[in-house]
Amino acid sequence: MILLDTHVLVWMVASPEQLSRPAAREIRKAQQSGGCAIASISLWELALLVEKGRLRSSGVLEASIREIVETAAVTVLEITTDIAALTAMFPESYPKDPVDRLIGATARALGMTLITQDERILASPLVRSVW
Repeated sequence: MILLDTHVLVWMVASPEQLSRPAAREIRKAQQSGGCAIASISLWELALLVEKGRLRSSGVLEASIREIVETAAVTVLEITTDIAALTAMFPESYPKDPVDRLIGATARALGMTLITQDERILASPLVRSVW
């Protein structure tokens, strides 16, 4: 199973041509084996994107978020005490954005590869990542 950053989930559903070849290959492999997952904080980011009109809405906000998650067939991974604690232990060099920290900590805590375009995360040795 691999973990998708929020923007990767959006591109996977709405514009897969934006995915890099290695990212698309990892997603295809994961879909054939363990599947893809997102950190639960990504649901909040999706809600903000829909609310701001940056993602097309199909009616009610909740239904739009549900449609994206179901279309992508991803598992939603909840924040655990271990994941929360890990975010606070990341060094200053790791991105300070709380969402990036929660997503990265989810990948690290669960031993998952993170698919992301975020260069700061890609540069970090803390999280195994692909773009």
